[in-house]
Amino acid sequence: MSFSPFAKVYLAGHRGLVGSALLRKLQEAGYSNLLVRTSRELDLRRQADVEAFFHQEKPEYVLLAAAKVGGIMANMETPAAFFYDNILIQSNVMHAAYKFRVNKLLYVSSSCAYPRQCIQPMKEEYLLDGKPEPTNEAYALAKICGMKMAEAYHQQHGCAFFSLIFPNIYGAGDNFDLSSSHVISALIKKMYEAKTNGLPAVEIWGTGNARREFIYVDDVADACLYFMNRLNGGEALNVGTGIDISIKGLAELIKTVVGYDGNLFYNTDKPDGMPQKLLEVSKMRESGWSPRVSLEDGLQKTFHWFINNCAKAVKGR
Repeated sequence: MSFSPFAKVYLAGHRGLVGSALLRKLQEAGYSNLLVRTSRELDLRRQADVEAFFHQEKPEYVLLAAAKVGGIMANMETPAAFFYDNILIQSNVMHAAYKFRVNKLLYVSSSCAYPRQCIQPMKEEYLLDGKPEPTNEAYALAKICGMKMAEAYHQQHGCAFFSLIFPNIYGAGDNFDLSSSHVISALIKKMYEAKTNGLPAVEIWGTGNARREFIYVDDVADACLYFMNRLNGGEALNVGTGIDISIKGLAELIKTVVGYDGNLFYNTDKPDGMPQKLLEVSKMRESGWSPRVSLEDGLQKTFHWFINNCAKAVKGR
C-alpha cells in the first residue's frame, strides 16, 4: 500500500512547528483522511491512551513529529522534562504502531543527536561516536533512543520505521517565547523589541563563533512526504542544506531583515553549545531531493509571519 492521499494518516504533533507545516503540506497534496489530536485530547506520554487511540482509529501511516523541543536555556533548565517527555512520546507511539500493524512510520530527529566533537560535516555513521553536547544532552539522548528504537523495530519485527535527521528548523509557526525559543525566533523577537522600544543594543548568548545549519520548515514538510514514498525502514537519513553560518553572520542577516540599527552584544559568559553542526547530505542528494528555500528568503518569510502573528503582543507589553 502506497502513501497516497487516500491513506489514513496519523500526524502526531500537528500544532508544533514541524507538525503544522506537515498538516498544511498534506492538505495541499489532497490528503483528506488525516488523524490529529491535541495533547489535551491524547497525552502521548500515557501508553494505555495511545494504544486505545491506535486500536480505535487504526492509522495506516504515522508521521511522528510530536516532541518536547526548546532552545539552549530550556534544555539547560529542564533536562528531566526533555528526557521524560520525549522518551515516553516516541516509545508509546512506535510500540503502538508496531502492535497495530502500521504500514510505515517516520520519526523526526535532530542533528543535536550527533557528538559534540563530531567530525564535520556529520555523516550518518558518526552517530554514537562520542558524547553529546552537555547543554542539550537529555534531548540528544532521547533523539538517539528514538532513532535506535525505529531501527530495532525494523530489525526484529520488520517494521517500516525510519528517521530523518534535520538541522535547526525555523519558519512560520515558530515559537517566539524567549524562555524556550530557538536562536532564529529569539533573535527576531529581541531585535524587533529593541527596534520598537529604541534600545541601543541586543544581547546574544555566546561568542557568536558557533556555526549552525538551518532549514526552513516548509522544506522539512516537503522532505517528509518525499521520503515516506522512498524509504522502507531502518534508515536514519540526514536531511539539510549542507550549508552552515556562524551565529554572528546569522545575527547580521536578521538585523538587516528586521531593520534594527543598534549594536549586538555577545555575552561570552553564556555557552555557545556545539562548536559546529553541519550535516553531510550526499545520500539525500543522491535520492533526488534538495531544499528550495534559501536562508535569506526563509528569514524574510519568518519575520513576515512574526509581524502578522506575534508583533502586536510585543508592542502591547
